Amino acid sequence: MNQTMKAADFGRVAVLLGGTSAEREVSLKSGRAVLEALLSKGVDAHAVDACVHVVEHLKAGGYDRAFIALHGRGGEDGVIQGALELIGLPYTGSGVLASALGMDKLRTKQLWLGAGLPTPAFRVLHSADDAVSAGRELALPLMVKPALEGSSIGMSKVHRAEDLPAAFAQASGFGPVLAEQFIHGEEYTVAILGEQALPPIRLETPHDFYDFDAKYLANDTRYLCPCGLSPEDEATLQRLALDAFRAVGAEGWGRVDVMRDADGQFWLLEINTVPGMTDHSLVPMAARATGMDFAELVWRILSLSLSAARAGDV
Repeated sequence: MNQTMKAADFGRVAVLLGGTSAEREVSLKSGRAVLEALLSKGVDAHAVDACVHVVEHLKAGGYDRAFIALHGRGGEDGVIQGALELIGLPYTGSGVLASALGMDKLRTKQLWLGAGLPTPAFRVLHSADDAVSAGRELALPLMVKPALEGSSIGMSKVHRAEDLPAAFAQASGFGPVLAEQFIHGEEYTVAILGEQALPPIRLETPHDFYDFDAKYLANDTRYLCPCGLSPEDEATLQRLALDAFRAVGAEGWGRVDVMRDADGQFWLLEINTVPGMTDHSLVPMAARATGMDFAELVWRILSLSLSAARAGDV
């Protein structure tokens, strides 16, 4: 399909960026990169900041489809997807349900467990006392994280029991909180494009964990692709990532984050249905490993919106 398509086939494209979530600045960077790539391919693309009047702007702008480059709440959680469904505007990525599930770390983990997929043990925290109890039950170190945020915002790796209340207080500022068993081992991420799992990337950081700074600001984070796994283990990881992606009902593109313990067991951490598209981002890095440059990656993601059986097809 990509070989015969022309830029005009997409019509007038709104690149949705910014928004009002805690990840606004990252989204602005992603959206600008996407916009530049589409323009370089001759697509009639325009930046649209997803403010409170975004639906009115989209209806008035005569757009034919939307490329969603929004991260976090309001953009990655099914809200903008539902709005686009209502006005009949096709869009990139996952639909309403999969977006909402993928943004909710708790529901994603519950769904994976129900599907028989491996994910670290966890507890839902309602108070600082719950955090202390989780430290006893799951053992330290422990990851304490907001259930409804991305980019490691509000997340802590806790080594000492006396630090658990503070970690809970920090995470609870962003809504519901999870405590998750820490998996000692290697961290991987697998990008999904259509029905294909791209080459996995192994993440190495001198930080205590792969936090916001390591993701977006640091220059000492290492991204290894090829990831160093045997062909058999790499294939196992890719199959697991695809199973996790499909279990949530995700489609189009995304990313699945995974840990591997000392025994070689893979553990699913979370899914990203609108991953970052900045110069530090992982999906473009995985795509490059297959010989696909950034502009071609963006083109393919947009192309998948033509075949999605959602808005415009109902």
